[in-house]
Amino acid sequence: MEKLIEDIGLLSGNESEVTEPFKVSADENTGKTRKLYIESYGCQMNFSDSEIVASILQKEGFDTTSRIEDADLVFLNTCSIREKAEKTVRDRLHHIRGFKKKKPEMIVGVLGCMAERLKTQLLEEEKIVDLVAGPDAYRDLPTLIARVDDGDKAVNTFLSREETYGDVTPVRLNSNGVTAFISIMRGCDNMCSFCVVPFTRGRERSRDPKSIIAEAKDLFEKGFREVTLLGQNVDSYKWSEAENNKARLEKNQIEEVITFAHLLEMVALVNLDLRVRFSTSHPKDITDEVLRTIARHENICNYIHLPAQSGNSRILELMNRGYTREWYLQRVDKIREILGEECGISSDMITGFCSETEEEHKDTLTLMNIVKYDYAYMFFYSERPGTLAAKKLADDISPDVKSRRLAEIIKKQRELSYERNLLYVGKVFKVLIEGNSKRSDDDLQGRNTANKVIIFPKENKSKGEYVNVLVESCTGGTLIGRIV
Repeated sequence: MEKLIEDIGLLSGNESEVTEPFKVSADENTGKTRKLYIESYGCQMNFSDSEIVASILQKEGFDTTSRIEDADLVFLNTCSIREKAEKTVRDRLHHIRGFKKKKPEMIVGVLGCMAERLKTQLLEEEKIVDLVAGPDAYRDLPTLIARVDDGDKAVNTFLSREETYGDVTPVRLNSNGVTAFISIMRGCDNMCSFCVVPFTRGRERSRDPKSIIAEAKDLFEKGFREVTLLGQNVDSYKWSEAENNKARLEKNQIEEVITFAHLLEMVALVNLDLRVRFSTSHPKDITDEVLRTIARHENICNYIHLPAQSGNSRILELMNRGYTREWYLQRVDKIREILGEECGISSDMITGFCSETEEEHKDTLTLMNIVKYDYAYMFFYSERPGTLAAKKLADDISPDVKSRRLAEIIKKQRELSYERNLLYVGKVFKVLIEGNSKRSDDDLQGRNTANKVIIFPKENKSKGEYVNVLVESCTGGTLIGRIV
């Protein structure tokens, strides 16, 4: 079979969520002798991890720079979820080779999931790479850098069962000063057959809720007005003193267990002016208790990213997702019942998975019609080495068929995104201003509770304020209105 060279992804229906190919660190000049430049690829968790890396290295004598040519240390924080993601990083390394040729003392490192998956292989294949560190090895970066300074290559891809970086205060990179990520857990215990995350990020472990609340309070005091709680599967968050700290309970003492619903409420109570979002939820784990917690608190946003991956139960079983089409639709019905029709729902979709028939592909289209997603991340299947699917299932759908099926779900989602946006026209929403519109400095942009981007004339308002906006029109990706 012809090798699948490239996979395609489209985010349809919400322009604010389109992720740039890389994100460059901000400039910080405190007089330190060396400068760090870091780019993040892939998911929000990688962006959050880069802020942890910057914090650790700040204490070791590194300022940050947005100019790669000024850097003494260049890090690429990588993603392995699809073949295209790894190819993008390799292309970027080829480009960085020119900078290192002009500045031989420059240290080049690869961090994150690609580092964890390929380990020492990266050092052999990409000669300019001096350092490789997996997601749980960031505390060891000062030692690894020192090893490179001494003329050696350095690798640490040890996966931890305890590391959460809960005591590290992230350096906010490229921050708009309004929104921020808070990582609440790491790793994943779900073994979806297509996914490398359990192998690159290790087992699931939850962060101490006290440190999460302290970080949220600190952000609010610094002027931030929205936090997004991050985890591979936030619904699996579970923390107790006895289990997580190995503490011994006194006789007859009741162990307090903090679930995600409890944590969500705790963060919401930090301040009513602090908006709370979260990502990602797993359809098999999201509970009615979480939904009712959202409904009780006006500052917990009415938006849920609930990846379906497929609309067919047989394919879902092959994917090892742990639920059926019917279960998924029941969860959506419960979301609509508790949070209403205007609650934003988005999804991930993979088309062309192993042995998927044309009828099974149509099941995904009908699922989309029933749920009416606000937007979706859509891809065709890209086999990843080491996954259960790569070991046990044949990647037997041709690239042409995959591309055609992907085009069909993209077309469907564009129609649904516009249909959903029309529901908001003529209504007033509380919007948190995130900054100027990307297209005009005369306009501002922000999001409503359902994660919809709204553009409106600036008037005398500024970033970080809440305003009420009447939506007057829309496109497939954006709502357009005015302050009332």
